[in-house]
Amino acid sequence: MPDYFHGYSVVGLVAVLGAVFVAAAFTGGRLLRPVAPTREKMLTYECGVDPVGDDWAHTQVRYYVYAFLYVIFAIDSIFLFPWATIFAAVGFGAATLVEMFIFLGLLAIGLLYAYKKGVLTWT
Repeated sequence: MPDYFHGYSVVGLVAVLGAVFVAAAFTGGRLLRPVAPTREKMLTYECGVDPVGDDWAHTQVRYYVYAFLYVIFAIDSIFLFPWATIFAAVGFGAATLVEMFIFLGLLAIGLLYAYKKGVLTWT
């Protein structure tokens, strides 16, 4: 029975040490940083531009769609590397080839859908 709880005690010890390390880092940062608040330091910082105007700004949703498409194709490229290593192994050729064509077909359908909706036009 003592061996059963030994694994949990190691995990608990690592969790406690992690929490202590984070608390020590935050405390050290708070003690070592200079405190000299000015009007400029209290302004909201966004991309190096001083905030002017109202707090409501209209943003094109197209930017988010482009970011979403980028994330999808970045995940696709990350998936291609392990697939290429498995494809080279003996016995996995046909199955992984079919899997990849299904995966790329679904991505192509999504890209075609975005193109038909006019998402990819920058006007």
